Amino acid sequence: MTAADESVLITTERSGQPAERGWWRKAVVYQIYPRSFADSNGDGMGDIRGIIEHLDHIEKLGVDVVWLSPVYRSPQDDNGYDISDYQDIDPMFGSLADLDELIAGLHARGIRLVMDLVVNHTSDEHPWFEASRSSKDDPKRHWYVWRPARPGTVPGEPGAEPNNWGSIFSGPAWEYDERTGEYYLHLFTRKQPDLNWENPEVRRAVHDMMRWWVARGVDGFRMDVINFISKVDGLPDGEVHDGALFGNGFPFFAGGPRLDEFLAEINREVFGDDEEAVRFLTVGEMPGSTVEQAQLYTDPARREVDMIFQFEHMEVDEGPGGKFDPRPIHLPELKRSLARWQDGLAENGWNSLYWSNHDRPRAVSRFGDDSEEYREVSAKALGTVLHLMRGTPYVYQGEELGMTNTVLERIEDFRDVESLNYFREATEVRGQDPAEVLPALAYAGRDNSRTPVQWDDSSNAGFTAGEPWIAVTPNYRTINAAAQVDDPASVFSHYRELVRLRHELPIVSDGTLTMHLLDDEQVFAYSRALGDEGLLVLANPSGRPASVNASALGWTEGEVLLTNLPDGVPSLGAEVALRPWEAVAWRR
Repeated sequence: MTAADESVLITTERSGQPAERGWWRKAVVYQIYPRSFADSNGDGMGDIRGIIEHLDHIEKLGVDVVWLSPVYRSPQDDNGYDISDYQDIDPMFGSLADLDELIAGLHARGIRLVMDLVVNHTSDEHPWFEASRSSKDDPKRHWYVWRPARPGTVPGEPGAEPNNWGSIFSGPAWEYDERTGEYYLHLFTRKQPDLNWENPEVRRAVHDMMRWWVARGVDGFRMDVINFISKVDGLPDGEVHDGALFGNGFPFFAGGPRLDEFLAEINREVFGDDEEAVRFLTVGEMPGSTVEQAQLYTDPARREVDMIFQFEHMEVDEGPGGKFDPRPIHLPELKRSLARWQDGLAENGWNSLYWSNHDRPRAVSRFGDDSEEYREVSAKALGTVLHLMRGTPYVYQGEELGMTNTVLERIEDFRDVESLNYFREATEVRGQDPAEVLPALAYAGRDNSRTPVQWDDSSNAGFTAGEPWIAVTPNYRTINAAAQVDDPASVFSHYRELVRLRHELPIVSDGTLTMHLLDDEQVFAYSRALGDEGLLVLANPSGRPASVNASALGWTEGEVLLTNLPDGVPSLGAEVALRPWEAVAWRR
């Protein structure tokens, strides 16, 4: 009997959790990257039981939802985003019984569980793909995207790929399969073949699997690169940009012609009628989406997704060469991006608010100042600016502690397939000097956010009794949960207060938002309004003093709601003096 054949307890009551429409407007989501959260058995790898052992930490923070990155069976080519069995748990993380216990533990605390779902592609070791590649006549052949070699070429030779698309993880997006003499599409690694969503059998199988998880007690899904599931017919060649090795297929596989149809179908087939669906949370990761597209995807009347992850503000430090071609962050550009999304989804739709996740560097090292002098205050400032905006905030594990980027000096320090592939292509194909490539990888690489959570100042930060799968960030003796959870002046306590304000103040969850001083290169300012109530947020995200004319913004008085520098809070008026990294919220 397989895990998928086991009986499933149908969870009809989800303890202590509201089911009113739009409940997630007042919610805060906490993301757990399980292999780096907590290790319960000393094998150096985080696991589900490690999460269970730290549920009190999550409850004390006050969040409403846990988003769990993949724990399904996987060869781990892309750290679990290559799934070989959607209805079982990888033994490295535990068992289905462990997950059931986690769900019960979260529900007992009034916290929902959202599972990461990766259905643009599977692992090449998934039974579906093993059947698909076995023969051109196999019933599952058309469950994946197969194409013959380009006409007039020799199959398997460079340039014979069906089109010129490059993989997101370097190299061509096609892999030649000698057994059947055709290529399969993989937008990510060659071990992550893309599913063919044009095939209704694929969609039905995905719906069945999602319903199985819902029956088990899961409260929703964060759907990985879900806007890639609809490709343009014909899969045409992409434009080859200057200096690129491959064509840009993005216009032909992102936001494709049937995406809205597929998303609405998922919602309808998995979550049922509208009254039942409101209990769940659906989040679509949608790289490259525009405000106009997001207005459609998150329109409640269309029932596609509740909110999306967009990446526009994540690209403000990327040069022409992408994330590994970094440039300084220009504050007006960042503010204009956030303002564009706040304005665009003000009347209809909803924003996801985040500074970091498992794919991005640590927030305080990227957008803040991780020096000893300013790390804590800048971490609090970033939290203040984000959490008091309109939208649903996401806290990535360790962000509530002000965890920083790690130390990555040699290629041997890296674990992430994206960084390793990029380094290989840059040095071996492009001929770049490794000394020039490594600093960019150290700044923007995904390993920065995947180092173990720093629980205390003991060996390996209390993460494991064994050898961690990736080195712990060296500053764990001073930056850790044990030192912060009971300290009212800590980053953790500041984040807990931000969560409380969202729960208790309707103006935070439902008020309108107006961005101010968009061209100011030093000050971040916005106001919220709900009825007769107002909220003003001023922040100085820099290491230099700043001054703001609050009177010109219509604010001459108000009570301090929150500050990250409690000594000597500035007064409202024509000249509000803000110290480096100071952030203050006033209410009237």
